[in-house]
Amino acid sequence: MLNENMKAIRKSKGLSQQELAVKLNIVRQTVSKWEQGLSVPDSDMLISLSEVLETPVSTLLGETVIETEVDTLKAISEKLEVINLQLAQRKTTRRKIIHWSLISLCAIIVIVFVILLELESSYLGWNYSDPETAVLGVAFHSLEWLFVRVAPIILIGAIIGIFLTRKKE
Repeated sequence: MLNENMKAIRKSKGLSQQELAVKLNIVRQTVSKWEQGLSVPDSDMLISLSEVLETPVSTLLGETVIETEVDTLKAISEKLEVINLQLAQRKTTRRKIIHWSLISLCAIIVIVFVILLELESSYLGWNYSDPETAVLGVAFHSLEWLFVRVAPIILIGAIIGIFLTRKKE
């Protein structure tokens, strides 16, 4: 029973006879003899063996241990399925974030256009003889000029992006 339990536990831990022997500071042939039932470890070695295998001595000496494989094909496929589901959820979440960000961008552009139309470029009537007012007026005019030329391109791109990221059913 010791030989069967030792072999099953060693294999479930993914250790070869050589690796176990190295950890116990013995030769591989000794481990082989133990597992074949040709000899048994002394009490000190049995304690060392239980520590290396992270298993109580009573388990080593007790009933038959069912050998478990480290990673079976079924376990691997289940892990891959979970990973695929997580990736699909991330992709859906990312798509939703991009979709709503583009909708927000379109709304902001429209709001800024409405504000610019309502203000009717009031800075154009300012007295530009004062240097501070002149600099501020030129800055406002530059920003408005740039916005009016770039925003429609961004708006069209955002609208196209909204259609491309919408939920497909």
